[in-house]
Amino acid sequence: MAAEGDFLTRYRAVYLAPLLFRLLITCVAGQLAKELKQQDCLQYAAFCNLAMARCEQTLFNAPGEALALTDAARLFLSSEKENRALQAPGFDEHLQAALNCYSFAIKVYIEMNQPIMAASLSLELGNALKEMNRPGEAVVHYQRAAELQTQNPVEALLSMGEMATCKILTRDYDGALTVFTEMQLICQERGLQLPSTNAPVGAFLDLVAKCEISRVLLLMFLEPPPQKLLPEHAQTLERYAWESFDPHSQGFIYAECHGKCVLQMACQEKDTESLKSLQTELWPYLSAEQNHLLHLVVQERITPSGQGI
Repeated sequence: MAAEGDFLTRYRAVYLAPLLFRLLITCVAGQLAKELKQQDCLQYAAFCNLAMARCEQTLFNAPGEALALTDAARLFLSSEKENRALQAPGFDEHLQAALNCYSFAIKVYIEMNQPIMAASLSLELGNALKEMNRPGEAVVHYQRAAELQTQNPVEALLSMGEMATCKILTRDYDGALTVFTEMQLICQERGLQLPSTNAPVGAFLDLVAKCEISRVLLLMFLEPPPQKLLPEHAQTLERYAWESFDPHSQGFIYAECHGKCVLQMACQEKDTESLKSLQTELWPYLSAEQNHLLHLVVQERITPSGQGI
């Protein structure tokens, strides 16, 4: 019995020694990271957080690992922004390190069955890339955020809206049209609806209105040939044809709906003067992004560039 107790004591000493050592390293690395951050040595503070994340991983502390990885990612990102503000030469090494840290943190949260936390990091990374004038790279992260937010349709739709905005910034207008169409379908399928009608209500109604306006403007700009016009796009254009105009249609302001009908008719007739006048009238009703699309429509009619081909 005494021999068995001695064995357990020795085993406990052998097992706890590296455990206590790892805990000590975590504390030291955390304190060093704080000091380096105060000294504005952000990338070195990030490396300390990476060391903490590795120790937390060996301790099987997933929340601590994810937190340390997130802190490291944000520090690398801040360091990259500082370098860009100073216009210092570099190879985007801090940005690449931040992307890797974000990816590992997202993976840890997914393994912990916390998709909302993973989605928030994807959104954070997408916003950072968009702010750094990298909308093409941000699209992937907004899309991943939307996929992780399937249980929260409104949040998923907002992420998809950011994805569509990035596609417009990269002049992928066909891709933006596809995203807006998918958003509108999700609103109609998963959105809250009135019992007597199929019309969405609340935030879903606002999102449907935004998507439909953007889709109409994109279709006017792209002008796809009839043989390539998808049925859902044809139905949208027919809804705003002058013959089928309904001033009492739900979900849109009368002046806005009337303006879109007149706008489509002016586009068909190639009346540039009417287009310029309508652009001024519709300006207060549209968002900045929609006004940009309207400006593209007007410019395409005045000086065709072939973007719609």
